[in-house]
Amino acid sequence: MRAEIITIGDEILIGQIVDTNSEFIAKELNKIGVSVYQISSIQDNETHITNAIKEAESRADIIIITGGLGPTKDDVTKHTLCAYFDDVLEQNDTVLEHVINLLTHKNIPVSNINKQQALVPSKAQVLYNGYGTAPGMYFTKDTKTIISLPGVPYEMKSILANEVIPKLVKRYKTPHILHKTIITQGLPESVLATTISDWEIQLPKHVKLAYLPSVNVVKLRLSAIGNNKTVLVQQIEKEVNKVLQIIGDDVIGFDEDSPELAIKRMLLDQQKTLALAESCTGGAIAATITQQEGVSGFFKGGMVTYQTETKTSMLGISKEIIEENSVVSETVAHQMALKVQQKFKSDYAIATTGNAGPTKGDSDADIGTVYIAVATPDKVVVQDFNFGTDRERVIERAKNKAFEMLRKELLTTQV
Repeated sequence: MRAEIITIGDEILIGQIVDTNSEFIAKELNKIGVSVYQISSIQDNETHITNAIKEAESRADIIIITGGLGPTKDDVTKHTLCAYFDDVLEQNDTVLEHVINLLTHKNIPVSNINKQQALVPSKAQVLYNGYGTAPGMYFTKDTKTIISLPGVPYEMKSILANEVIPKLVKRYKTPHILHKTIITQGLPESVLATTISDWEIQLPKHVKLAYLPSVNVVKLRLSAIGNNKTVLVQQIEKEVNKVLQIIGDDVIGFDEDSPELAIKRMLLDQQKTLALAESCTGGAIAATITQQEGVSGFFKGGMVTYQTETKTSMLGISKEIIEENSVVSETVAHQMALKVQQKFKSDYAIATTGNAGPTKGDSDADIGTVYIAVATPDKVVVQDFNFGTDRERVIERAKNKAFEMLRKELLTTQV
């Protein structure tokens, strides 16, 4: 069963907003055995919308459209669908009542423009929108299904989950599609591919492997399609167990896991604490850690000692050490980790110092040079890197490398 997603809106095409709707829809369709074959973003224009739907119909069984359902004149999707299905708009009293109640509850005057949201194509099944005024619309055409949803993410998600998915499951008989993603850290993609090549060659024909590399992380996604879900689960788990025998120490988790989540689990399991002293990463490590819930169980706090003087006044690193070694150096990184570990009385500490660019700061070290230190209960480990000249990439790579270094130290003490 094939699906296509069409997102409508100039705001997507000019980069004003990011299309997160397609990602969510694709995941939800995949769960019910529907494969997404194409995602398109188009202008809010009648000709473009019509052409996009026609082309999608030639390839897919299910077409889901998001956006262009607002009450203003620049949103033309509803009128275009009427023309496409040779239909007319008619007032839906249930939608009208909902619009009036919703706006009244929010103390918003109900205008004629708002009431026009209750005009829907007569051939469409109305999909209830509990969070907004624009209803979703569900059309069937022979074996095809064309669905139009609001572009506001939380409105779209609610309609998709509560209205669309149940209808699609009832209408179509689909196979099971299973994915299992193995998250690895520390091995470059080429090295990882070489390491697991024999295992990859021996995978069953219906089990597919995809490499998904990102900054300091490579994901291995196993996918299988079939009619017997129990058998698929068993086969996927069997292959996962095989590859874990080969790269187990480099696996940090599965599916939606991340380096910071792996660190959280290990520190909580070992009942250990962490503190941070960040310079070139500017608080990026702390921000990533604290985006998770429950981190107060291990994270004591951190300091962004960005200027050289701050490393002296806040951390207590002597001016002589900095002058003798440079602020971007192994010695200063070592001192930063040790000092912040002592100040916060933590079991572990991470420190970063470097030149993220695009110009040099208080050091003559090359742009991209970063020293990362990890203080453990009995030692301090320091490594130096050059992460290139792109500032954002330097910071991101330094952050992930810091997590990797800490994880390796925690592995040595894991029971």
